[in-house]
Amino acid sequence: MKQPLFQFNHLPIRHKIITLLLLISILPSIGLGLLTGYTVEHIIDKQATQHTLQLIEQVNRTLESHASNMQNITYLLSMDPEIKKFLSNQEIEDQNENEEYEIRQFMQGLSTLYPEVAGILVVNSNGGYVSNELYPRFEYNLTNEAWYKEAVENEGIFKIIGHPTDRKITSHVKYKNSEVVTVVRAILQPETQKVLGVVLIDLKLRVIAEATKNVRLGKYGYLMVIDEKGQGIYTPPTPLIENVPERLLINEEDSGSFSEKINGNNLQFIFQKQAFTNWITVGIFSMNDSVVEVRKIHLFVISFFFFVCLFGITASYYISKSMSEPIVHLMSIMRQVESGTLTVRYEGNRKDEIGMLGKSFNHMISKIINLLSLTEHHERQKREAELRSLQAHIKPHFLYNTLDTINWMARNQGAEDVSELVSSLSRLFRIGLNKGQDHILLTDEITHIQSYLSIQKARYRDKLNFTITIEPAIHDVMTLKLVLQPIVENAIYHGIKERRGPGHIYIQANKEQDFLVLTVRDDGKGIEQDRLGKLRKTMDALYDNKESKQIDIGYGMMNVQERIKLTYGNNYGIKIDSKVGEGTIVTIFLPIKRDIIVDDARA
Repeated sequence: MKQPLFQFNHLPIRHKIITLLLLISILPSIGLGLLTGYTVEHIIDKQATQHTLQLIEQVNRTLESHASNMQNITYLLSMDPEIKKFLSNQEIEDQNENEEYEIRQFMQGLSTLYPEVAGILVVNSNGGYVSNELYPRFEYNLTNEAWYKEAVENEGIFKIIGHPTDRKITSHVKYKNSEVVTVVRAILQPETQKVLGVVLIDLKLRVIAEATKNVRLGKYGYLMVIDEKGQGIYTPPTPLIENVPERLLINEEDSGSFSEKINGNNLQFIFQKQAFTNWITVGIFSMNDSVVEVRKIHLFVISFFFFVCLFGITASYYISKSMSEPIVHLMSIMRQVESGTLTVRYEGNRKDEIGMLGKSFNHMISKIINLLSLTEHHERQKREAELRSLQAHIKPHFLYNTLDTINWMARNQGAEDVSELVSSLSRLFRIGLNKGQDHILLTDEITHIQSYLSIQKARYRDKLNFTITIEPAIHDVMTLKLVLQPIVENAIYHGIKERRGPGHIYIQANKEQDFLVLTVRDDGKGIEQDRLGKLRKTMDALYDNKESKQIDIGYGMMNVQERIKLTYGNNYGIKIDSKVGEGTIVTIFLPIKRDIIVDDARA
């Protein structure tokens, strides 16, 4: 395989440190410049957006205040007694001149109080009208006007129509349609909700212009006000665009911003909708206004970049030298240790990572020496244990022979119960030892538990009864030895023994899917729910936490659970169910195995 011409890993550590320091000084400078430029531009845009939204919010409050004033005027007009009489289908001619004068004076007073009002017109349901400034251009029933019908359809709710178009009324001041904004509200009879008439008010556009025209956004930016249909309520004399973008009208958000390129100019749009009027105040300015400030920042960043490069080359040389020399010294000590010299030590008073590495190296050498001594000690202990194991193998043979002698002596004396008890004890020891093997046939495990129960039966007599059933198809299944005896022992001492009167233990072995299921059920005292919960938690934690505390169920059940999980895995083990006064059911889940390979050293 062809080797590459240059491999960075082959370079000395000093050269690597110099290269690294140059990279971490130059590359971050480049990244910092790009990030700073982006960040500054983002901050400028964000600040411009926030500032514009604040200005728009101030303008909106002013416009909504004017609109609210117009609404209040309609309420004041509808509550005036003379206007109420007029709206009750009475022609103005039916009223005397004093009443008509009072209505006009009242309207004039409202116009004086609210100078933004260009004119007020009240029309009743018969087409009669009264006004301080507005009048029809010719004899005409004003109830046929589009604005009148729109007010009636709005059922007494205040509505802003916008600039008037194609209406048959005019004013004494001769305002142009583009100079006023029309608002209307139908006046209803409270009891019947019948339309009595409509109030029309013209709002002077100059109050909107005064609130917006003095707001400048950047060099050429401005504010404009449009209605929900995109029609201009107020537009400056020299706008940057003729029509607002379509996305501004279909946007469902109350406020926001977006940018769009129109006629080759990148424009920023910032908008906020007015809840009361449904108008949209839009701020428009060119995105190029912030370019000059960003260029200044870029100049500072480039100057900083060259300074960092100059400083980095000088600093990297001295730093690399101070870091590489102690590492080279430590490497020479390690080579001596590799050759078998364990007496060398790192000597230095550095407080940095290299000094800490040297101290750790000295500690490691000391640990190696201790481990070598410990290994020698363990080897001696192992040889001593093997010798004791050889000596211990003599004891089972002696035990079998002694029990066999006691058995025949009991039979010769006619003590059949003693003979049976000794035979059960002999089988118990023989199967329990099993020549040192961990796995036995299920039938041998059943024989072992039968011998154990026979011995306990001799002690408890009628107090203890038991039934053992085993499915015929699983007689040849192999299992861990001594998994039933600790469970049955707990059933006797914690269940049957605590019960009043005789008790019964049921032992069952069967196959369920791919599991060998051994069940030990007793009708003893049972286990309280709190203690049962702690017991289950302890049993589940055995495999994960070797230091879990043992509760008073005995060491044997804990040992069985740990042996099963260590041998077969965490999918197998013991499950416990119990009810106080009804008894306890312990279920053991094991794999179905018929061939167990036994280690020759253990056989």
